[in-house]
This record gives sequence, C-alpha cells and structure tokens, in this order.
Amino acid sequence: AKHCKMAATQTQKEPKNLVHQNAILCETVGKELRNQKLYVKYSMNPHKKSYTLTGKPNSRHDSADGLGDEEFISIYETAQQLPTEKLEYPITEAQEIGWDTAPLIEPQRHDRRLYHPKQHSEITKYMDAYWRQKEQEKLQQ
Repeated sequence: AKHCKMAATQTQKEPKNLVHQNAILCETVGKELRNQKLYVKYSMNPHKKSYTLTGKPNSRHDSADGLGDEEFISIYETAQQLPTEKLEYPITEAQEIGWDTAPLIEPQRHDRRLYHPKQHSEITKYMDAYWRQKEQEKLQQ
C-alpha cells in the first residue's frame, strides 16, 4: 500500500508557474543584451594559419588581381614576427628566459680559457662510427 502512494506522488508533477518562467526568461534576455557586442568589421584571424585555394581557371572574378586589405596585411605581418621583434622588453617572466640570445662576449678561438673544442678519443670515434652505422641500418629498412 505504501508503494502505491509513493508511485502516485512521483507521477504527479507540480504545474509550471508561468510567472516564474517569465521572470527567468526576462533575466536571461537581459543578461544576453548586456553582454552583446555588435561587430560590423570582419576580418580573418591573423594568428591562425590560413590556406589559400586556387580559383577556377576560366573565372574572371577569381583571376582578377585586386588590392589587398592594407590593415589586415600589416596586422598579419606583425602577428608573424618573433616576440623580440615586436616588443622591446618581455611581457611575462617566462619570456625573460632566452630573451637576450646574443653572446655577452664574442668567442675567441685562440684563448684556451674561453674556447673548448670537442675532444675526440678512441672511444668517442668508435661510438660515432657505431651510431652512424645504426642510423644507416634504420634508413635501409
């Protein structure tokens, strides 16, 4: 008998309150209108790689060379530059690592304190030949 009462109460739903539903709808529309931005000027994303497709060979429209959008071209060229070329100083701490890549002093090959060339011994010559042979075997397979 208890199970019958529980099943009956679960199947009956409360009727929808239209006033609450309308208030929720008005609040949602208000938020959307507050955060809506109208964009009129569209262009391609300069930070995304773009792939060009060739036009149809007999189409006059596709073969006509027109002037490019100068503003987009300048934005695109700026986006393709390295950070050291775009900025004078690093913006984040992570950019500080490796920002200055120029050596502090020019290498001087005659000064033994600063110049340490690669030294070859019998074992290093043997291992160089061994690794070269292993690479050749991989390429032949």
